[in-house]
Amino acid sequence: MLRKPIHLQAFLMACVVSLFAVAQAHAQCKPPANQKPPLSPAEQASIELGGKNVTIYYCAPSLKGRTVGDQVATFDKVWRTGANTSTTLHTDANLNIRGKVVPAGTYSLYTIPSRRGWVLIINKQTGQWGTVYNQQDDLYRIPMLDGIVASTPVEKFTIHFDNTKGNKTELHLSWGKANVLVPVEATTM
Repeated sequence: MLRKPIHLQAFLMACVVSLFAVAQAHAQCKPPANQKPPLSPAEQASIELGGKNVTIYYCAPSLKGRTVGDQVATFDKVWRTGANTSTTLHTDANLNIRGKVVPAGTYSLYTIPSRRGWVLIINKQTGQWGTVYNQQDDLYRIPMLDGIVASTPVEKFTIHFDNTKGNKTELHLSWGKANVLVPVEATTM
């Protein structure tokens, strides 16, 4: 009988665990069939870069009369970048995000909103509730850029990709009067 090398078995197990964590995190936004739609519905932003998929799963809260920085996504504090479970980035491509190389894999995304500029946090811990944040698991903290602000506040929190050309795109977070972004590029490392 042929035995698979241990490193291949460990790799396959890690892939299964990562996919399970992504599915579980995304399922936390969806209600059981007999319940009303959730207050913060499941959303995703997807793009193909370099022939590989990049997807962000998140739960999208609405402002409902509140203000970003004061009553929600409090300034100068770590925010789960959505609602409910942690926001999850799954990438099949190695990414370069403002000069930081993010290997293909699954990560949680957090942010630190601020009047002086937002910071994107890419965290190695996955599958946890959004308020469970461990700084020692940060892969990177990346300063974000200010984008064009909408003339009217964005009611529902949105993550989207924009200005895509070839292997390059911009990852945008939009809510209230905030529109922040980071350039993203698929890379071979």
